[in-house]
Amino acid sequence: MNVSHTRSGERRVPGGRRSRHRCGTFAAILPAMILAGVTSSGYSQLLHHEEKPKEAVFKYVGGTEKIPDGCTGRLEVTPDNLDFACFQYDIAVPYSSIRIMEYRPNVSRRVWKLKPKWKVRPMGGGGKLNRYFTVTFTQGGKTHVMVLDVLPDAMRPYLAEIDLKAGRRVEVMGYEDYENNE
Repeated sequence: MNVSHTRSGERRVPGGRRSRHRCGTFAAILPAMILAGVTSSGYSQLLHHEEKPKEAVFKYVGGTEKIPDGCTGRLEVTPDNLDFACFQYDIAVPYSSIRIMEYRPNVSRRVWKLKPKWKVRPMGGGGKLNRYFTVTFTQGGKTHVMVLDVLPDAMRPYLAEIDLKAGRRVEVMGYEDYENNE
């Protein structure tokens, strides 16, 4: 059989007929998928890995409390308090004592201007990814700060619940504010 190829990837078969010659990626992957036992729904899960974490991980990265830096734990939104617990440490913040709640890529100037007595000083931060959940509250006439590092996907479900229970909004830095970066 005499076959000649054109520039567009078509091939000419004697007699003037044209047929499209493709080396399909799917055809190359199909045997591997069959060997792996991947079904069509499994293939879409491989492409879109949308597994939600079972429990959100919050890491204490700064604040005025006597908690070691990097202590990982969980945040509970109770009817009266916002509770952060890691190992033997526990911080219970009554909603009535909260002054500022922010979720940003860094700790804001507004919090730094309070000049809290840091036990653990938070690192710089920055970028476009929100990751620091900062809570400023008063107890015993003193200002306290808690800075937790948490990924946006893990924090998203907490935002609405905190808004409802605390009766005030968590200030979330939006993408349009990154240029201003107060």
